[in-house]
Amino acid sequence: MYLKKKIFLFLFFLQFAVSFSQEKFTLSGTISDSSNNETLIGVNIYVPELKIGTTTNAYGFYSLTLPRGKYKFEFSYLGYQSVFEEIDFSENLKKNISLIASSEQLDEVVITEKSKTNIRKAEMSVNKLSIVNIKKMPVVLGEVDVLKSILLLPGVTNAGEGASGFNVRGGGADQNLILLDEAVIFNSSHVFGFFSVFNPDAIKDLKLYKGGIPARFGGRGSSVLDIYQKDGNSKEFHMNGGIGLISSRLLAEGPLVKDKGSFLIGGRASYAHLFLKLANNDNSAYFYDLNAKLSYKLDNKNSLFLSGYFGRDVFNLNGSFVNIYGNSTLNLRWNHLFNDKLFSNFSMIYSDYYYGLTLDFVGFQYDSGIKNYNLKYDFKNYISDKLKLNFGANAIYYDFNPGTIKPNSTESGINYRQLEQKFAFEPSLYVEAEHDVTSKISLMYGLRYSMFYRLGQSTVNLYANNQAVEYDPVLQVYKKGTPIGTQFFNRNKTLASFDNFEPRFSVSYALSDDQSVKASYNRMTQYLQLISNTSSPAPLDVWTPSDRYIKPQIVDQVALGYFQNFKNDEYSLEVETFYKTVKNRIDYIDGADLIANEALEQIILNGRLRSYGLEVMLKKNTGKFNGWLSYTLSRSEQQTPGRTATEIGINNSEWYKSAFDKLHNLAITSAYDLNKKWSFGANFTLQSGQPVTFPNGQYQYQDITIPSYGLRNKERLPVYHHLDISATYTPKPDKKKGWQGEWVFSVYNIYNRKNAASINFRQKENGTNEAVRFSIFGIVPAVSYNFKF
Repeated sequence: MYLKKKIFLFLFFLQFAVSFSQEKFTLSGTISDSSNNETLIGVNIYVPELKIGTTTNAYGFYSLTLPRGKYKFEFSYLGYQSVFEEIDFSENLKKNISLIASSEQLDEVVITEKSKTNIRKAEMSVNKLSIVNIKKMPVVLGEVDVLKSILLLPGVTNAGEGASGFNVRGGGADQNLILLDEAVIFNSSHVFGFFSVFNPDAIKDLKLYKGGIPARFGGRGSSVLDIYQKDGNSKEFHMNGGIGLISSRLLAEGPLVKDKGSFLIGGRASYAHLFLKLANNDNSAYFYDLNAKLSYKLDNKNSLFLSGYFGRDVFNLNGSFVNIYGNSTLNLRWNHLFNDKLFSNFSMIYSDYYYGLTLDFVGFQYDSGIKNYNLKYDFKNYISDKLKLNFGANAIYYDFNPGTIKPNSTESGINYRQLEQKFAFEPSLYVEAEHDVTSKISLMYGLRYSMFYRLGQSTVNLYANNQAVEYDPVLQVYKKGTPIGTQFFNRNKTLASFDNFEPRFSVSYALSDDQSVKASYNRMTQYLQLISNTSSPAPLDVWTPSDRYIKPQIVDQVALGYFQNFKNDEYSLEVETFYKTVKNRIDYIDGADLIANEALEQIILNGRLRSYGLEVMLKKNTGKFNGWLSYTLSRSEQQTPGRTATEIGINNSEWYKSAFDKLHNLAITSAYDLNKKWSFGANFTLQSGQPVTFPNGQYQYQDITIPSYGLRNKERLPVYHHLDISATYTPKPDKKKGWQGEWVFSVYNIYNRKNAASINFRQKENGTNEAVRFSIFGIVPAVSYNFKF
């Protein structure tokens, strides 16, 4: 027995000694562009020997903890030359890496290692686009468009040409959280959807989350589009810009203090309306925007960033109809490094969306908008090479202005009227882990706890049986309810409150170094609702908070995927299937009036939505010819059943196609580098037509022909498709200093397809009816000139 004890103690101390000998050290630092010190997001740091890696965060910081020893590291990033280095882990090390932009073909090694990392990561349903690639894509009128580029990804659609916003996996455009340097963008389009609000010259990184959404994001149901602006060149002054047919842009950046601080300022403006002036036409439609950013490194552990955006659209019909709308944002951020394993970011953010309308022939001006004030503090703890912990808190205060109506002249007969403003507060907490359980199994799991308080200083209508919408059993129609009284809530009172736990989970199982299967689940809660009865967002749409009548949307999504790389990562394949449900999806009674409505609850019913589908994406990553093919087969349906057994609900309580339903969605994009001077690009898009409701009959009332309608969204517009091509010519490709320029020639819709934006019906003189197709674009050639110096 004594001998056994001695053996046990010996084995115990031996195990302790072995574990002690596995002493670990941490390598940390930032990774940046060698030419301008711009930090790089998502750089891959990989140790082939251990098959362990990590990526830089949104501010270029990385941290990796490994056992004592010598290891070969690879630092790789799309568009940059990879860096290989052997590092001796005998103490904690801080190592900042500078990557050199590649002037060769699109980075083969970079994409290879990025693909290997993504095979093993639990992250799925995520797409990242390079600004370099976006600029190669042919677009309408030659205007580089960030939003139009994501429409080429699987699971992403919109309502067609000239439509603003985008739809992800059968969800509404209002269910997308769009962030620019962490600030919310409420309207992402210029000129009613023809162009996006994002200046491509000012953008550093773009990432779209369609599922498996990290716990740090919340407030929307379908997706997150996370966009970061460039920090600015802290080494030397540079300018770049472009001149197009309808707009031009110019950006300047340079050091405040060399290698420590930088500035960036960029602007865009359209000028097509000036040609109308030359033709004595007083109508105009134009936009302008401004991006600005200041960055300063206080020391090795602290950095400050101040960034902002301001944009406006102006639509003027001879002064009698004037529409002005746009976004404004401001964000002050403080990065702090507590130690080589704990990184933090504190942000104070302001976002504002303004909409103004002047009708001179009526004599009134209408202003509305939404503002939010956001405080957030995020932490990332690199606990070990196998475990990272993200956690933080967020608090948002909302100020809604549904509408201010006032006379625009002393002769106007309009009286001043302020629709009742609304206020809300949305705090949240989250924690999330990135956990490599084994060499084959990786997990991401977390929990977000969100709260929402609809604050007082408001008068609330009271209804019989608490039903703001009444049902007429004789006519079998819904109609506005009649208030039986009102109740006023002071500023220190709460009209309604909600709280929700939002679990997030993703898992990856590596079948080999080149293939894996992944699964994810996420719950999202959306407390803001967009009041709109159009198929895509319009400037006049109004945001409103959840309250006792309008419930928050609760979204659950599951996804399953297979990922594989082929031929030494020359090709990659992603196949995903998803199923998503939405509770409390807003639906409207027939004949709903949304404009300047102070009792929105009287026209709204809470329904539900479901969407499901299959996504396939095949990419060619290397060589002179590269691009991808994506195909989505999906269905998006909505149902608003009766609240009682006697009510018929909307559409007879049957599931019907939502406005975002696109059964088929095929997109092909390609780029070919012929030589240093010439490169070419092409896009092909084919989608099922938009669901619509056509009249199924008509009747006469006092000599007026009135159409009658059947079930909602039973018909479709014709199939939507077009082919676009572009060619880029660089006269002096080897010139690296001084003035450098390139010409971009493009043709949008080369075979002149007349895609239907809508179909209207009218009566001809002989009394018969005819359908009239309305199309926005045919073939559109364009040329633009880009420069930098």
